[in-house]
Amino acid sequence: MDIKVPELNLVFVAGRLTRDPEQRFTQKGQGVTTFDIAANRRYKDTVSGEWKDNTVFVPVSVWGPMADRCKEKLRKGSPVLVEGSMISSEYTDKSGQKRKVLKVNARRVQFLFFGDGADSGDNMSQGMRESIPQSEEFKDDSGGLDEVPF
Repeated sequence: MDIKVPELNLVFVAGRLTRDPEQRFTQKGQGVTTFDIAANRRYKDTVSGEWKDNTVFVPVSVWGPMADRCKEKLRKGSPVLVEGSMISSEYTDKSGQKRKVLKVNARRVQFLFFGDGADSGDNMSQGMRESIPQSEEFKDDSGGLDEVPF
């Protein structure tokens, strides 16, 4: 019996940049910007009953014109939602050990910010406002909530 399994490689990760984005160019001149995202998962420990955080650090690569926008608009601490696919690569470290790395090859990067963009820097919020019609601009109505429930 031959069972066909659909192949799907789709990843969504939301979090904040752990460092400023770095941009490089291929020999053919195509830009690639890389950064890491810290994504948190909050859970309640069943034994102690206390809330704990599990943080995952996800490396991301962005290519082409989107790479330029990410380098220009994002900085350490910027909140983003990344859609892409997982890719793996191998390299040999300085000690001669072979290492495997999993990272997200971004297809889309959504800049996330609220209100005046103070969380993510004035340059990013201004740049995003220019591309969003005034009637569609997000209004921060969180009412003082510390966490977004999603």
